[in-house]
Amino acid sequence: MWSIITGMSRFAWLPLLMLLSLPPAFPQIVDSPAAAVANIPVNYTESLAGNYKLPDPLVLTNGEKVKDPKTWFAKRRPEILRLVEESQFGRSPAKPAKMSFDVFDKASAALDGKATRRQVTIYFTADKHGPKMDLLLYLPAGAPKPVPVLLNISFTANSSGVADPGIRPGEVWNAKEKKRQPAASSRSFGRLNVSKFLDAGFGVATFYYGDVDPDFLGGIPDGIRSAYMKPGAEEPEPGEWGAIAAWAWGASRALDYLETDTAVDAKRVAITGVSRLGKTVLWAGARDTRFAMVIASCSGEGGAALSRRNYGETIAHLVAPGRYPYQFAGNYAKYGPHVDEFPVDSHMLLSLIAPRPLLLQTGNTDKWSDPYGEFLAAVAAAPVYRLLGRKEQLPDKMPPPGVPLLNPLGFLMHDGGHGTIPADWDVFLEFMKKYL
Repeated sequence: MWSIITGMSRFAWLPLLMLLSLPPAFPQIVDSPAAAVANIPVNYTESLAGNYKLPDPLVLTNGEKVKDPKTWFAKRRPEILRLVEESQFGRSPAKPAKMSFDVFDKASAALDGKATRRQVTIYFTADKHGPKMDLLLYLPAGAPKPVPVLLNISFTANSSGVADPGIRPGEVWNAKEKKRQPAASSRSFGRLNVSKFLDAGFGVATFYYGDVDPDFLGGIPDGIRSAYMKPGAEEPEPGEWGAIAAWAWGASRALDYLETDTAVDAKRVAITGVSRLGKTVLWAGARDTRFAMVIASCSGEGGAALSRRNYGETIAHLVAPGRYPYQFAGNYAKYGPHVDEFPVDSHMLLSLIAPRPLLLQTGNTDKWSDPYGEFLAAVAAAPVYRLLGRKEQLPDKMPPPGVPLLNPLGFLMHDGGHGTIPADWDVFLEFMKKYL
């Protein structure tokens, strides 16, 4: 095991089984008074984050050290993937045999002639009245060869996510009433700036996560998970998929379509999402190695932030009744009061993406999501990246806001709160240019 102990001297890179010390002061994020969510205390004081030990991603469960890429890919990576699956996100089914694609908008000129637009309905089963999702794709007009693509998982329907009157009007879920309603009547979550990616030679695709599975308690009958339930069952088994795994599964189905589109270079598809969809893209990238890059925004607890740190949101907050237990495997709830027994931690989730480029984006006032915990997870995952040939080092101290680290295992913290700001998208594009 590695020991990561707060309140000690500056970082020191030592052999894998030695101590990794953390800096005594942390100027970027100022302490705040404690709070409570779901009647569970929330700590915002760095000195109270606690002492903890992280499982070593480069030691097999039998104690054998992982010394080469072959052992990582043949033994350790499958171990970690299975542990994260069973204890956190849940098992997902394979690609459905009877999935089909209806490209109902094949090659429309869009966005003042900058783009060729496609709209595709992806039917997950043979039943055209069953679960399905709409994928929206823009490609640079006149591109002479297949282009790399940024796949965005969205909180809203395609028609609300991009300023383009040619998009088929979509629907979104009303979580309170548990029914779908026209997207135009719901609040907006912001729009994608597609043009800057098109200008740089990238395509952009997006889909609404609610098309795959609803984001509320009791939503299973109305999503893809219902198609895989055992007869008579009302809930998945404790090790089966939660909603996050379902949304990640949907991202893989979008990639299935992109692999069929001759204008897309499907070996250069990056995936991005914010908040719970930041968690989603981390799991999608970990589970599906076809994704060439992952850009996770403010993924926090259950995503990139270390669970063993008692800071901001915790597993106990996520799985509290009335909050988000449905997003995870049933097994995850038992680690709320016993995080020290959690067989993995976020650095191991990040390690599953290695050596593919991974950018973690956060905000310095988003204390609920624990920006420092995300940086520490990257530090703890870095040895796996180095083992697999990515030699760039992370610094011994988290960079200040607005100073991106564009290593293959990258980090970006803006001066602000939860979500993305326009400057973040500029960095995302720079990261894509560098590695795709």
